[in-house]
Amino acid sequence: MKSILINGGKGKMGQAMARIIESTPSLGLSVAALHEAGDALPARFDCVIDFSSPQGAQEAFYLAREKKKPFLTGTTNLPETFLFQMQEEDKIPVFYAPNVSLSVYFFTELAKTAARMFPGYEIAMHEIHHVHKKDAPSGTAKKLADALHQPWEKVTYERIGETVGTHRVTFGCALDAITLEHKALNRDLFADSALHIALWLMQREAGFYTMSDYAKFKLKEKQK
Repeated sequence: MKSILINGGKGKMGQAMARIIESTPSLGLSVAALHEAGDALPARFDCVIDFSSPQGAQEAFYLAREKKKPFLTGTTNLPETFLFQMQEEDKIPVFYAPNVSLSVYFFTELAKTAARMFPGYEIAMHEIHHVHKKDAPSGTAKKLADALHQPWEKVTYERIGETVGTHRVTFGCALDAITLEHKALNRDLFADSALHIALWLMQREAGFYTMSDYAKFKLKEKQK
């Protein structure tokens, strides 16, 4: 059984992952610690998953590197210097994605395909998250805008109640409009995906990995 150090363990994602690990023995995972800055380290852990803050993510990365353990982070608004550092890592497996949901990744691919199918159409992007969300637009929305070669400033956003996350892309002209939407109904979507990515990451060689790498693996797995 592999043990996970969850950095940012008191947050909603940390709590969701801990609950899924406890209720799903078939994953073969255990919680080494729900870790926060300044906490003592557990005697043993096999992987670090981080959903904390930009500073917390960097501290967790250095910890994982020191202990030679795989590191996965879904924390957004990371400094560019830190992103470059993760991309150049060659001692441990490192995974970064502002959104760890495989369905969101494929939603982005669908949007990219739609953009090619409707050349000349105006692109509008809108996202909705819960009122506790600190960044606006979200990291996922920025990633989507980048994929569609649109400036972040074009993304409109709302913060409503406890909305988990909705992302909408509309391609429009004077004659018609086509809208694609992804709506996360439960935070477990991301927590469960992060745990499966961690299981995959622990089998990878040292280097930098993204959702593109994981998606290719899952597609090959389905083709078997």
